[in-house]
Amino acid sequence: MIKKASEINETTPWQEMTVGGEIYEGGTAALVNTGDWRTYTPGFLAEKCTHCMLCIPYCPDSSIPVKDGKRQNFDLMHCKGCGICYKVCPMKAITFDKEGA
Repeated sequence: MIKKASEINETTPWQEMTVGGEIYEGGTAALVNTGDWRTYTPGFLAEKCTHCMLCIPYCPDSSIPVKDGKRQNFDLMHCKGCGICYKVCPMKAITFDKEGA
């Protein structure tokens, strides 16, 4: 029986893995903590934000949640720190600093 990618780990026999290059489920980072790849971290300055939502469609990782028509703080578990949101924010409501600084 072929296992889903989320079920595979270092002890899975090769017979239970998919053939290399073949994908059997949708590509998503929902199950993977991609935030560990980040070297720069965005910050959200709520007092400057007008909720224009320009940053939302530009985020390639869908790391900016929206609730009740207002953007929320970043989902840092999935943000890779590309800085696109920082560049497109007209209100300068997003900071972008070196990780751990």
